[in-house]
Amino acid sequence: LAAHAVIIGAGGLGSPAALYLGAAGVGQITVIDDDTVDLTNLQRQIAHTIERVGSSKVESIRAAVHAINPEVRVTTLQQRADAALLDQLLPEASIVLDCCDNYRTRHLVNAACVRHRTPLVAAAALRFDGQLMVIDPRDPESPCYACVFPPEASFEEEQCATMGVFAPVVGTLGSLQAAEALKLLAGCGQPATRRLVMFDSRRLDWSTMQVAKMSNCPVCSNHM
Repeated sequence: LAAHAVIIGAGGLGSPAALYLGAAGVGQITVIDDDTVDLTNLQRQIAHTIERVGSSKVESIRAAVHAINPEVRVTTLQQRADAALLDQLLPEASIVLDCCDNYRTRHLVNAACVRHRTPLVAAAALRFDGQLMVIDPRDPESPCYACVFPPEASFEEEQCATMGVFAPVVGTLGSLQAAEALKLLAGCGQPATRRLVMFDSRRLDWSTMQVAKMSNCPVCSNHM
């Protein structure tokens, strides 16, 4: 009840993450997204409904969470997450769930979480594949997102809206984000820090790569 979860992205990952956190009784949830609900979203973004097509995704998420647990305080911000907004929100946040769909925002979120020593559960999905990483800047041995994915990397960005995604993949990864967030909030179990968890739904195959903190990481090496 005392926890404050910040969810960045109200789409395929953010939908199940918000629903499970709300159902679990997280007292405050802030959802950030600048988009509106489109009919094509409904195949994979389960918090939205055909009645809410055209409305903002953050307001749609709020309605979905309140339909399950009206006592959750849901704050909605219909805008893109940037460094200034994150610096404003994170000092009061217990945990951040990165459910966005672009590489630049993932690095902005990671850097902000490192600055404010806020635990982060990041996930991504495309086509039939997904990945999950838990970053806990309070743990001096926990690598950050930039330790694994260089911020300066240049490549052609692919998004679910154009390249497609197998809907249950985002449902699976978003649910796992909620699970890892709840574990960190409750102080139970072993969080998936120091690992990159990968999911191939075509073969129902899970693989885990052990990752280490980089001593020369441009983001977290100065926060050891």
